[in-house]
Amino acid sequence: MSQELIETIEGGVATLTMNRPEARNALTRAMMVGLSDALPRLAADPAVRVVVLTGAGGAFCSGGDVKGFAQAAAGAPQTVTFDTKVTDLRMRMDVVRWLHEMPKPTLAVIPGPAAGAGLSLALACDMRIAADDAKMTTAFSKVGLSGDFGGSYFLNHLVGSAMARELYFTAKVLRGDEAQRIGMVNRVAPRDQLPQAAAAYVKELLALPTIAVGYMKRNLNTGLRGTLSDVLDSEAIHMIRSFETEDHKGAAKAFVDKREPVFSGR
Repeated sequence: MSQELIETIEGGVATLTMNRPEARNALTRAMMVGLSDALPRLAADPAVRVVVLTGAGGAFCSGGDVKGFAQAAAGAPQTVTFDTKVTDLRMRMDVVRWLHEMPKPTLAVIPGPAAGAGLSLALACDMRIAADDAKMTTAFSKVGLSGDFGGSYFLNHLVGSAMARELYFTAKVLRGDEAQRIGMVNRVAPRDQLPQAAAAYVKELLALPTIAVGYMKRNLNTGLRGTLSDVLDSEAIHMIRSFETEDHKGAAKAFVDKREPVFSGR
């Protein structure tokens, strides 16, 4: 894997670190290829119970490489067709679907700037924890673009239609504490305490019944776009499957024994 994306796995936690600190971790093709390779593999790995996405050097991700866009626009005429460009971008954007739908918790740890597609990547995760002074913005309108990587979907559901429109149209910059107030991030911590707060958050997620959480994600995602009947169908299927897990059986016995359950993710 490219050193522009560092992957570590320890104690059931996979951490993906976007690693271009000199460019505030602006996205490159190599970085996107790395994410496209890592996320399906981690989703399928039973030893991985939590996936963390973060950035190196005090930033999360500043989005697309705008300098690269400018150089491309000033260069020789492009021979690639419009349809090919759309198909290529759509394939790269599939990483947010993996973050949103994989059957285990995903957490964005936001130490600093998250902008454009970088913000969209954070929004695609199940939860977000940010430094209280981390700056977040959709950014696209500032460079005459409409937005990508699913931010239009996630922001609508997180903060509501009117606020999502304001944040997209104006590219307003929010601090972490402001983002928490409107529901865009789950938790904030002082910058110097963020590593400890993020580690505590991961520990909470790691202690969950992973299979049941994966089923919860399917139910909740169905609720975002489906009817009540769709949700009831999904809940019925996944509830019956949950009954068959070792985690449920162990937790039921722990309940009878009046002790706390310990989940293993099986």
